Amino acid sequence: MQENNKLIIITAPSGAGKTSITHYLLNKYPQLSFSISAATRSARGKEQNGIDYYFMSVEDFQHKIQEEAFVEWEMVYEGKYYGTLKSELQRIWDLGKTPMLDIDVKGAIHVQQQFPERAMSIFIEPPSVDELKKRLQSRGTETEESLQARVNKASYEISFKHHFDHIILNDNLTKACGETEAVIAKFLHWH
Repeated sequence: MQENNKLIIITAPSGAGKTSITHYLLNKYPQLSFSISAATRSARGKEQNGIDYYFMSVEDFQHKIQEEAFVEWEMVYEGKYYGTLKSELQRIWDLGKTPMLDIDVKGAIHVQQQFPERAMSIFIEPPSVDELKKRLQSRGTETEESLQARVNKASYEISFKHHFDHIILNDNLTKACGETEAVIAKFLHWH
């Protein structure tokens, strides 16, 4: 890994809009590349292996943990693992691009600790936990119980926001996209 290879970490509680912001940036800047996570779940809908995720068996995933093939990984639920492969970051660097990681707060802290000089981390903050709850409710995919669990997790994750290089408030998506773009441009010396 060359020393000048940088990476960008975007993290946020679920529903804060990090995926929308990530998509905006990836569409606008071909020099950024989405870091594809490995996951032990099966593909949903139109998801494709090697595009949305690297889908693998629990056995393969655990084998890769033993080989220290991950920059970060975690077991989100019993038997459900997600992680960022070192080979994925290398793949993107070899293309001469900057990997963009859209990962959760715990994973983001791990990656940041491993690349203290080269990673820039951005925490996307929801306007409030109430607003986040409304956004999650409007998706219509949550039961009352799972909604409460997500809201509690979000409150907990927001308490870590000062661990990151930048905190961007997403109360207006266009504005949040612009602010995220500005800090990335500065970090990668685009201006």
